[in-house]
Amino acid sequence: PEERAVFHCRGCWTVLGDSLQLCGQETPGLSVLVCFKVTSDVTWEDSLLVGLEGALLGCAYHLLSCRSCNLAVGFILYSSGSDLAHLRGLFCFFKDSIICYCLKNQMIIEASKVNFPAVTLKE
Repeated sequence: PEERAVFHCRGCWTVLGDSLQLCGQETPGLSVLVCFKVTSDVTWEDSLLVGLEGALLGCAYHLLSCRSCNLAVGFILYSSGSDLAHLRGLFCFFKDSIICYCLKNQMIIEASKVNFPAVTLKE
């Protein structure tokens, strides 16, 4: 892909993943980057949380954290309604917790301002 980037923790700049691992499109109501693989600096607890509001209302998920600074950086959806079923078991980074370093132009950009090409699990 033309637009390659490395995903960093907003809190401490630890590398959490990259755009080669993107595997899904942003879901309406959720501002996330969906990846099938992350670095070992992304951790999660075995315990499940339950969404009490917003797009994750009623969903069970594992919270993802940065190993270095413990900032919450995303989630792994465990159970959900059919509208979010395609995200189950994938790593979803909160765009507001991630900074992107774009390799082509060597710029640091807010994840919410980067548009990655459409990808699906089939690709």
